[in-house]
Amino acid sequence: MSTNTTQSGSFLKNYKSILLLLGGILVGSILGLVFGKGVEVIKPLGDIFLNLLFTAIIPLIFFTISSSIANIEKSEKLGRLFVIIIAVFLSTVIISAVLMIVGVLVFPIQQDIIISKIPLETIQTGSAGSQITQLLTANDFFELLSRKNMLALILFSFLIGFASMNSGEKGKDFSRFLNSGNEVMKQLLHLIMKTAPIGLGAYFAYQVGIFGPQLFGAYAKPLGLYYAVCAFYFVVFFSFYAFLAGGNKGLKLFWQNNITPSLTALGTCSSIATIPANLEGAEKINIPNHIRNVVIPLGAPLHKDGSSMSSVIKIAVIFAMFGKDFTDPSTLLMAIGITIIVSVVEGGIPNGGYIGEILAITVYGFPMEQALPAAMIVGTLVDPMATLLNANGDLVAAMLVTRISEGKNWLSKTVKIPA
Repeated sequence: MSTNTTQSGSFLKNYKSILLLLGGILVGSILGLVFGKGVEVIKPLGDIFLNLLFTAIIPLIFFTISSSIANIEKSEKLGRLFVIIIAVFLSTVIISAVLMIVGVLVFPIQQDIIISKIPLETIQTGSAGSQITQLLTANDFFELLSRKNMLALILFSFLIGFASMNSGEKGKDFSRFLNSGNEVMKQLLHLIMKTAPIGLGAYFAYQVGIFGPQLFGAYAKPLGLYYAVCAFYFVVFFSFYAFLAGGNKGLKLFWQNNITPSLTALGTCSSIATIPANLEGAEKINIPNHIRNVVIPLGAPLHKDGSSMSSVIKIAVIFAMFGKDFTDPSTLLMAIGITIIVSVVEGGIPNGGYIGEILAITVYGFPMEQALPAAMIVGTLVDPMATLLNANGDLVAAMLVTRISEGKNWLSKTVKIPA
């Protein structure tokens, strides 16, 4: 009896936050189904939670990346780590794109998609050079503090970390400041995440109440195909990646510690908002500090398995709309190339940016006025699942990077699996 009580208490202690999160989401979903648009009255609760989360993300990314780089010993190990990260990111993005292409070829999308008219965003045009400049840099320091300039902030954080590392003894005080700031921001995010059950519950209520019915109609088949293939990728391929990284122990630890990141990704539709949960999960898996603090913040804007797969399904939908053949080899190769670019340039913002859609439409020569609205509709409706794969993929990618960087015994040396 005492053993059962102890096990029950241990379970509640370990999964209390997850159960509260699930409870909040469940209650929110029910409210959304019952009251429909009436749930807009509690939407501010979700907005407040997300705003607190987003305002804390910017300093967190700065401190985690810069402090992590500053603390690495100056050696070839740093350059090697970046090569491994890039290789892992590209590999999983390409694998996910190829899997979605196979899904579209096996279950072709019928050419009966209705072209819907929805308001278009104002598209800013410019030369390739100016667009790259805007992507990687900011005009002023304060512009780095915007989520719209995530890549610029990450690049700046890396440079600050390298500068601190190169400063040697004279830069020790600044390095300690970076370490201290990193710890303070982590504690701040722990406080904010305590309100997650209420915030995510309100957000889910709004999503279900306002947008749920839009899942039906002409887009049902491509959406169903996308969600089915993504669910297969999430369960089968993520399990394979985790097993590849750490064997049975790695597989068990990954599924024990990816629940909160998964729910956060689904609730917020933001890879960036999931960074804190991913960092916490990576810490519990005992991924080394210098790896998790680089891979996960870097992966949020750059590593996007879900966006890769959504890019393919959107291209397939556009081809079906205009009666074009999607099975041509050159078309498929071009689609893979576009998904790689999309996975890099799309920001980790909820429903943010239509760069990928515009790029695909332009490359294939479709009329923007008809093709972009449909791509935007599909993009909005697949966003939760895309974000789940984008965000959760960073956690398993960190495991793969650790396996390659630290050797095959990295997990058995540091982790004790709970009974």
